[in-house]
Amino acid sequence: MDLILWGVFPYVVVVLLLAGLIWRARYDKFGWTTHSTQVHESRLLRIGSPLFHFGMAFVVVGHVVGLLIPKTWTDAVGLSDHTYHLLAVTTGSVAGLAAAAGIGILVYRRFTVPAVKQATLRSDHLMYTFLLGAMVLGIVATLLNSTGATGDYNYREGVSLWFRSLFTFQPDYALMGQAPLAFQLHVLFGLGLFLLIPFSRLVHMFSAPLKYLFRPYVVYRRRDPQQLAHRPARRGWEKVGS
Repeated sequence: MDLILWGVFPYVVVVLLLAGLIWRARYDKFGWTTHSTQVHESRLLRIGSPLFHFGMAFVVVGHVVGLLIPKTWTDAVGLSDHTYHLLAVTTGSVAGLAAAAGIGILVYRRFTVPAVKQATLRSDHLMYTFLLGAMVLGIVATLLNSTGATGDYNYREGVSLWFRSLFTFQPDYALMGQAPLAFQLHVLFGLGLFLLIPFSRLVHMFSAPLKYLFRPYVVYRRRDPQQLAHRPARRGWEKVGS
């Protein structure tokens, strides 16, 4: 079972993720959108959306630092284990709670505002389940590990090493098999969330409006109101000189 969950399933997720993105980019270009419901309700959206997105941005950065940067690198720059874990717990907890609060507001909005509820897709229910599950389990795993409830487990010598071993195509699945249950469930929900990306509104995270950086300026011309008042009415469009 450890081989299937931690040695095979991650690669299945990556393959389905890439295949789903390619398929959707080719056959569902108009469906590649967030399906925004801002026109239906904006008060809760203005609060929940920034909390969630900024919180998730810091959560992602924390995961990159914790999973990809080896312990030897932080030791080389003089960052002790105590300082590292203190920074990880404090910043990770704040970012995680902000993202959880944001997604909580968005979920409340989606299921209490009638117009937004009607615009909810079937995939949204599954997406929110995995998203909330991954976030809550991540916070629980962090708190349990920081309070010593998981013993002397060090995820930098377990989960992180397993994650980096995936890139060498020699997954050390035994390391994840020895991880506490909270970490295992957090990783499984995270993998499930990546699996849902091409088939839900989360696909918009792979869209970047780069064309807006290079598009020509939109020129607006102001006309004299007095001239417009004395001008005879005309039907249709009027040609504007360059």
